[in-house]
Amino acid sequence: MSLATTYCRASVGIEAPLVTVEVHLANGLPAFAIVGLAEKAVQESRDRVRSALINSGYEFPARRITVNLAPADLPKDSGRFDLPIAIGILAASGQIPADALQDCEFTGELNLSGDVRPVTAALPVAIAARDARHKLFLPIANLAEASLIQESCLYPVEHLLQLSNHLCGRTPLEPALAPINQTGSHADMPDLADVRGQSQAKRALIIAAAGAHNLLFSGPPGSGKSMLASRLPGILPPMTETQALEHAMVQSISGLPFDPAHWKQRPFRHPHHTASAVALVGGGSDPRPGEISLSHAGILFLDEIAEFPRGVLDVLREPLETGHINISRANRSATYPARFQLVAAMNPCPCGHLGDPIKACRCTAEQVARYQGRISGPLLDRIDLQVQVPAQPAEAILSASGKEQTSSRIREKVIAAHELQLQRQGCNNAHLQNSALDEHCRLDESSRALLIQAMDKLGLSARAYHRILRVARTIADLEQIPSIQLKHVTEAIGYRRMDRAG
Repeated sequence: MSLATTYCRASVGIEAPLVTVEVHLANGLPAFAIVGLAEKAVQESRDRVRSALINSGYEFPARRITVNLAPADLPKDSGRFDLPIAIGILAASGQIPADALQDCEFTGELNLSGDVRPVTAALPVAIAARDARHKLFLPIANLAEASLIQESCLYPVEHLLQLSNHLCGRTPLEPALAPINQTGSHADMPDLADVRGQSQAKRALIIAAAGAHNLLFSGPPGSGKSMLASRLPGILPPMTETQALEHAMVQSISGLPFDPAHWKQRPFRHPHHTASAVALVGGGSDPRPGEISLSHAGILFLDEIAEFPRGVLDVLREPLETGHINISRANRSATYPARFQLVAAMNPCPCGHLGDPIKACRCTAEQVARYQGRISGPLLDRIDLQVQVPAQPAEAILSASGKEQTSSRIREKVIAAHELQLQRQGCNNAHLQNSALDEHCRLDESSRALLIQAMDKLGLSARAYHRILRVARTIADLEQIPSIQLKHVTEAIGYRRMDRAG
């Protein structure tokens, strides 16, 4: 009897727990069994591995083969176990030396000819292998994303025969690193200078970018709400290394195409209003990340937010506060990062012309209240900036664009305010804990009296009060002023438009 052990990694959320692949060859009638909570895609690897070994010129043992994937209570899915199972069979049958498998991990799906196909979640696997100080043999198609991890030992593999020759010492493989753009580019992003007029909306957009505040645009159709929102990524500060890796891991788990030249660009996700709650937060029998995790460290844009079902919108409330989402199912659970910036746009009423000086609104008061009520009060409380975007006159639309500030110039101011926040408190103002507000958002007597008066007249909640303080702090940071002044609080209160409408 022969026994060989190889190592692989499973995928649980953004984690990659180690899986020990034990291959045992015994005498008896030929059989091939895989045990250890292996799902159907893993069970089907029996046929892929058999054909890959034979077509690579190796002998498939005509014996009783048992493959154990340990730990037995950890679910295993996908074809990532094909390569370690094939290597384990070759080592157990003596066709490659078993001692060559020490400190090695393998991941990859095999086709029938022995070619190694790419797998999902290659980045979490590379991180875990690096931390364990193991060599990682992976599909060459996954090399670009896996090589984001510094000090990792990666061996890209194209064919099973290439890997077996390396383990036998015949044709050694060399560790490889893929060249990547470490900064990301903003050159191909829409420019804010393209938007004519809308000075208040632009001001709110800059404040939102500087402090990572949630933002809601309300205005008639064609006033430029979506155009403004699409310009936000071009003025945001660059992602940190941690943010970029977390977002890349979510992309890797989701199986989305990976472009190493743009891996540090902040994501901009804009799901349709017919999206379900599961599409937004993630889920399924095998939990997968949703739109809020795919927009981690970036922007989730909900156009026509009032057309989303209210129950779908309310699932955003918890991740907006915590920055992560827990998905629990009967057999498994997963936690994904979800520190996104919510940007939304809506019409003021069903016909879209409430308050329009040119076109009269045809909606009744009850229709307007029902339409605006689709956004619940608790969700609206979590939106820091609520801005009206009026229709622009023809003169403003046809004016020369040279007067408008470009995204690159605005981005410099945003980065300066962002760095000031990091130096002072270690996070954006939007993520400042309530316990730290007294220290970093002190008000003078006149500002405090104004804010108290606004809370009484507008009926603001304690959460809205805290968010006004954070916005005022960001406005002061944009001006590089160390303390919050009365004008900053006044402007911050002015962005609670929906509260005034209530």
